Amino acid sequence: MTSAIADRLAPRMDAVASDRPAVHVADLWKRYGSVEAVRGLTFDIAQGEIFGLIGPDGAGKTSTFQVLGGVMEATSGTAEVFGHPARQMRSQTGYLTQTFSLYPDLTVRENIRYIGDLRRVAHEEVDRRGLRYLRMFNMDSFTERLAGRLSGGMKQKLALACALVPEPRILLLDEPTTGVDPVSRREFWDTLAHLAAGGLTILVATPYLDEAERCHRVALIYEGVIHQIGTPAELRGSLGAARLEVRTTQLGVAERLLSGASGPDQLLIDVQRFGDRLDVLTREPGRAEAALRSQLTASGLEVVEVQVDEPMLENTFVARLHALGLRERRPAFPGRHEHQDLRGQVAVGATNLVKDFGSFRAVDRVSLHVRYGEVYGLLGANGAGKTTAIKMMCGLLDPTAGSVELAGITGNIRAPEVRYRVGYMSQKFSLYEDLPIDENLDFFAGV
Repeated sequence: MTSAIADRLAPRMDAVASDRPAVHVADLWKRYGSVEAVRGLTFDIAQGEIFGLIGPDGAGKTSTFQVLGGVMEATSGTAEVFGHPARQMRSQTGYLTQTFSLYPDLTVRENIRYIGDLRRVAHEEVDRRGLRYLRMFNMDSFTERLAGRLSGGMKQKLALACALVPEPRILLLDEPTTGVDPVSRREFWDTLAHLAAGGLTILVATPYLDEAERCHRVALIYEGVIHQIGTPAELRGSLGAARLEVRTTQLGVAERLLSGASGPDQLLIDVQRFGDRLDVLTREPGRAEAALRSQLTASGLEVVEVQVDEPMLENTFVARLHALGLRERRPAFPGRHEHQDLRGQVAVGATNLVKDFGSFRAVDRVSLHVRYGEVYGLLGANGAGKTTAIKMMCGLLDPTAGSVELAGITGNIRAPEVRYRVGYMSQKFSLYEDLPIDENLDFFAGV
């Protein structure tokens, strides 16, 4: 998303007006023993504002949400909602946690009714409000469907409807669209903009920087400290830099070469890898392009294309974190020589793959071939059949029709010698939360 488009999509601040902030945070600290999760946060949020909190995992976002939601007490400092301590305003606060706060064995209607009962809202009023929000989310025809059978996007819409039924004055959303398809994400954010225009105050944490572009203001939090705060346009312009989109052969080699010559005070401020290109931030695009072309060509790499554009919010975010000392950890991955020998051959293949669940066809004549050394993306909305197709190609689910080739085997792909060569990570975390990291690794290595 370009910055011009993002600016048009962002909610208008002229709809935001209040004599006092909806949320006031001053010198907020939260400690867990010797760990300082939140360190001296100070910020205000206006009524009707969509305020984004962005930062890497472990930055302190969830701890901040839990204090503002009245779930836990701060160690010290001030956290107020509409002039009152946050814990006293829980009845006025809607809070969506990172994990789905739904009961999978209850229907859509029953989940909404249950939340209404907890908040002591009359059934007639719960039904009226619930239907209004379900219609807003195009879910009014699914009231009798079990929540556990909804797609990821529909689950999040239901969770939002449940949070809105008590008609809160402030809404806390902790990574609400993680795992949700792009279409549902867009619909979700269109709804948030509509709610904010009606005066609802929204604080959202998101790992998606294109979503942060749609906030009125954004704060960058790292190691429990807010390092930068402003509108998306202000943050994008704060580096005073241009962005060079560099496409070249051997992208990994090019990244290492250019990163070695980058730094906050260098010609190349920062080098970031995005898909099939490198984003190079610089204050002197002409000189920088000439320098990187010379360096890459001298190293035997072909520079396919260089384009100049303005930085995205994601560029600013990554560059700031790099300047603060956070770098990607890329441990050496053990090589498999037989994979090099097999490069170009089919690793995973499907021909006219079909899967029916009763009268419902989840996968309809899918054919694809992924070769060794390829990164293959399977895109589609929630419920499109991606997971079902992958399970069949991994041998976890028998197809109704069609054939699968896995690691050169076309017969019994469930054989132990085949499964041994397949790594599968499902949508849901398949971890044992009561085991430490090393014991989880030991367990799965021994299975």
